[in-house]
Amino acid sequence: MAEKMEFPAGTTPSGVAGRHIVLGLSGGIACYKAAEFCRALIKAGATVQVVMTPSAAEFITPVTMQALSGRAVFISQWDDRTAGGVDNNMAHINLSREADAIVVAPASADFMAKLLHGRADELLSLMCLARPIERVPLILAPAMNREMWTHPATQRNVAQLRADGAHVLGVDAGAQACGEVGDGRMLEPDALLEAVDAFFYDKSLAGRHVLITAGPTVEAIDPVRVLTNRSSGKMGFALASAAARAGARVTLVTGPVALATPSGVQRVDVSSAADMFAAVQADVHDAHVFIACAAVADWTPATPAAQKLKKDGSGEPPALRFVETVDILATVAASARAQSGDLYCVGFAAESHDLERHAQAKRERKNVPLLVGNIGPATFGQDDNALLLVTAQGTEEMPLASKKALAHALIKRIAQAI
Repeated sequence: MAEKMEFPAGTTPSGVAGRHIVLGLSGGIACYKAAEFCRALIKAGATVQVVMTPSAAEFITPVTMQALSGRAVFISQWDDRTAGGVDNNMAHINLSREADAIVVAPASADFMAKLLHGRADELLSLMCLARPIERVPLILAPAMNREMWTHPATQRNVAQLRADGAHVLGVDAGAQACGEVGDGRMLEPDALLEAVDAFFYDKSLAGRHVLITAGPTVEAIDPVRVLTNRSSGKMGFALASAAARAGARVTLVTGPVALATPSGVQRVDVSSAADMFAAVQADVHDAHVFIACAAVADWTPATPAAQKLKKDGSGEPPALRFVETVDILATVAASARAQSGDLYCVGFAAESHDLERHAQAKRERKNVPLLVGNIGPATFGQDDNALLLVTAQGTEEMPLASKKALAHALIKRIAQAI
């Protein structure tokens, strides 16, 4: 009988849960995104103290940020309100000491230049300078016009800020408020949350390369028709995101899916099982973990028709002959690196019935240390899943939870195993 892991249904892991974040806003139109970012942080379980520059208050009101954060907003270094539970008129000291991180979003070109030179003529820059560097990280989300972002002075400043220990996030490309198009937009609130959330994760896979397959494969019958399956790729993408948060270098080989690439993940798009095998072979040579989460087709048409197959009036469908596709997991698991223990292989089994029996048989047949089973029809396209972990020592149930939560727990289990 399988053991059952204690895992609250619907749980979504959050690195910022229980953290106290000082959210700084410098002047820029991207301040409107900071409002949604503040809301997202709180929804993820963080407490937020907002500090604004006087310029930021020209773009969004302190009242808005106070309503969203549930705390009084600080703007002036001369503000004599109690800060951090201390009544000494030193908000720049008190607020920074209680923070788990200071996140400046948006961080304007001028504000970053000020930080570079250690200038501190208003409360937010004072806090960044006065924070205990070894304990309170500084995370900057740049936001500016494309010419300002690519200017050599800005790029020098970014490089030096990173060298000084600040964590400068990337920027988005797209339409800007000035009407121009290019790099320099602040990351969207969900991407900001993911970046800050990942910062607090245990980097148990730092220095490791994790190769993951996800989604369905598509096997051509003719130029119009294909054979495929119902896999959405959500579980594989959740695993890629969790592995990246754990510090791994992640390569995600995916069949056709409608999902955004997780932050920090290298994505390789493929179509058929043969394409997926080739992509895996190209990257597996230096991987430390291989997770075969994709729903790879077992068969493919032996000879796809060069032109669309037509009805001929006989009422009989055209005869199709199928051949087996390459067994990607079994091939990788049989490699010298996998056999020596340098490559840890994880397989997935999507079954329709008798999950434990089929999953155990598949683990032995594929010769992998860990096989993860689920009931495919119950999870394809869904955001939740329930898993059965099968090893040589036995089985363990991971009850219904979000795929993100399951992926986090599974990546933690893999990190411990290697």
